[in-house]
Amino acid sequence: MTDQNFPPQGLTPSAEQIQRNLRRAQTVAQRATQMGHHPFGAVLVGPDQETVLMEQCNIDTVNHAESTLARMAATNYTAEFLWGCTLYTNVEPCCMCAGTAYWANIGRIVFGMTEHRLLKCTGSHGENPTMSVSSRYVFDHCQKAVELIGPVPEMEAEIAAQQQAFWAQR
Repeated sequence: MTDQNFPPQGLTPSAEQIQRNLRRAQTVAQRATQMGHHPFGAVLVGPDQETVLMEQCNIDTVNHAESTLARMAATNYTAEFLWGCTLYTNVEPCCMCAGTAYWANIGRIVFGMTEHRLLKCTGSHGENPTMSVSSRYVFDHCQKAVELIGPVPEMEAEIAAQQQAFWAQR
């Protein structure tokens, strides 16, 4: 790549594509709960904003959906290709996941609900000790300009309801 400081080369996602892919991330998060994991899901979409390349649910406290997906993507695709891709996730990536997506060279991240709102949903649950480090802060301190879209107001209530229902039972 000649200059990674420019915005991603892929198409800009429409509002409809954003909501569709965030709902898919929600479905992946629901699948995580069915396997006994926390309700977080990530989806990697190609530069055309239509082709779903990978999906990943949360595994455990160090194998979050976003970081696991980013590591697998970096193993399977070139950095140049990933720079045009978009990672969709139901909840804002933590600093570990934001950093992993950055190092994987994923050029755009879209999230539905903030980490701050997640804390309100979990009630400071011991299984999910959120960090007060926003992904925006992480990306603002990177050498490459990763595009960050979120939160998405049209999706927040749906995502919050899923999180609240899950954490109320833990």
